[in-house]
Amino acid sequence: MAVFFFSVGLEIKREILVGELSSFRQALLPIVAACGGMLAPVLIYYFMTAGTPAQSGLAIPMATDIAFSLGVLSLFGKRVPLSLKVFLTAFAVVDDIGGILVIALFYSSHLAVDYLIVSVGILLILCGGNFFQVRNRWFYIFWGVILWYLFLQSGIHATIAGVVAAFTVPATPHYKIGKYINRIRENIAVFPASDKESIVLSKMQINVLKSIESSSDRVISPLQSLEDSLHGMVNYIILPLFAFANAGISLTADHGGIEVGAPTWAVMTGLLVGKFAGIYFFTWLVIKTGFAGLLKGMTWVNLTGICLLGGIGFTVSLFIANLSFGDSPVLLTQAKMGVILGTVLAGTLAYLVLQFALPKEPVQE
Repeated sequence: MAVFFFSVGLEIKREILVGELSSFRQALLPIVAACGGMLAPVLIYYFMTAGTPAQSGLAIPMATDIAFSLGVLSLFGKRVPLSLKVFLTAFAVVDDIGGILVIALFYSSHLAVDYLIVSVGILLILCGGNFFQVRNRWFYIFWGVILWYLFLQSGIHATIAGVVAAFTVPATPHYKIGKYINRIRENIAVFPASDKESIVLSKMQINVLKSIESSSDRVISPLQSLEDSLHGMVNYIILPLFAFANAGISLTADHGGIEVGAPTWAVMTGLLVGKFAGIYFFTWLVIKTGFAGLLKGMTWVNLTGICLLGGIGFTVSLFIANLSFGDSPVLLTQAKMGVILGTVLAGTLAYLVLQFALPKEPVQE
């Protein structure tokens, strides 16, 4: 999961630098929506489990699984206005930041100062690489792995190392795009302009093509290059493996019935009701007070479907459940049941609402 959170960290940094979180005006609506989407589920969970051993799982229903929620939205293809995709992505990224902070603050054990001091030194090396514009991706991967090990030994949850390392990866390319385009224009002059093409290239032409290929790699920043490279591995290997290893639940308890309890209903209600109510109400509040407006193509009806998608908390919710109830198998199983029920119900309702609310024809952006 450290690799998953490294990928999340790269995405967060990109969104802050050039994405939907790069300006206060752009970021206000999804930030406020995400805050509501984290606060309401936690309050619901607290009131349903206060004074019981299950209370320690407060943070389980606060997370939105960006991959699965966008996956459901992608089922509608080009019927989805771009504004809805942007809004969902942006508030899910803010949601991830909240989850990372919770893990860092409440799921780290007693600190081992010696490992922590060395990890600070490694972090300075990574920051130095960024400052001196070291753009070799393996530099950040190598020192990032060492940082992960030191965090693991220091008592700070090791997944935080992935986020911290990601924020040190440079977001500027070696070549500026203008310089790259000019170089291509100069190099293509060696190729004939006639329609008659030769399947045999000269040595010089081959070298020119290799030079263009090398330059293409350098016009993409290390941050975007790593994010793109990790996308497939995270979505098709790491997340399925994590889900396969951790989503398993006991369908029958010792008494012969399905293993459910207070965490089941609290997590399910938090994801299904809390996420929707928090995101929708806080969005309505910030729009009605005039601080932001509905984005182009967004309506209160299709916004309802997007808010329901916020209740898909599968991966991160399971991860926090393992952190919360790792020493209590019964509570962990009950919480997992709540995560699965809440996620399935939220995703199904969101699909039905969006099927009704979205236009029947592709949207022209």
